Amino acid sequence: MIHHRTTPLILALSGLLLSACAAGSPARAKTGPQVVLDRLAAADDAPYSAAIRAVTQSGTRRLQLMTGRVNLNAPLTGRTTDKTEQYTEDVVITRRKVYRRASGSDGGWQEFPASAAEGGIPTDRLPRYARLILGHSGSVDRESEPVRVSARLTPEDLETVDRTIGRNLRPATTIDAAVWIDKEGRIVRVRQDIHFASDADLHNTLTLSDFRSAVPVSAPVAK
Repeated sequence: MIHHRTTPLILALSGLLLSACAAGSPARAKTGPQVVLDRLAAADDAPYSAAIRAVTQSGTRRLQLMTGRVNLNAPLTGRTTDKTEQYTEDVVITRRKVYRRASGSDGGWQEFPASAAEGGIPTDRLPRYARLILGHSGSVDRESEPVRVSARLTPEDLETVDRTIGRNLRPATTIDAAVWIDKEGRIVRVRQDIHFASDADLHNTLTLSDFRSAVPVSAPVAK
């Protein structure tokens, strides 16, 4: 029979043994979706700028190339150069308007609503876009670094992140979307393969790099 005075000691020793076993056991590995969510949650929410390279292709034919620097974690603003088969333009994106004119010219700037800067990728809402992809049975590739998450979406799905972009893509049937998330929780690359019922597929690729402090952007003045 165990004496009553020894019972607390035995219980205490049992607790120590259980604790030691728990401490010595390996930590449970995170799932791919949890890795993505943790990275997004840990990202700094302060505004910053990034070098941007955005390409739209049909097969091997490049339809559009945009390069420059934009501000993120805030309303999309920045300065870029936009090249197509027909023209090359300088572009200034402010909160309210987008300004365009032929590169190298001294003429006046054409003004457009700020929504004219939106194409098929919600550049100013990339964390929400990543969560959207993850929420549609997103497949997580943890072997890559940055981590990649991908899923098939519809234009209607995209409207929940950005109504204008969803409407821009309404002619599409589906969009195979992928984003790459670095260790700091930043989206560094986006890929969209856009499928249509009768037209050729389009491929959008957005690459962000050279992260710095946000840069001031104001409406341009004709020289």
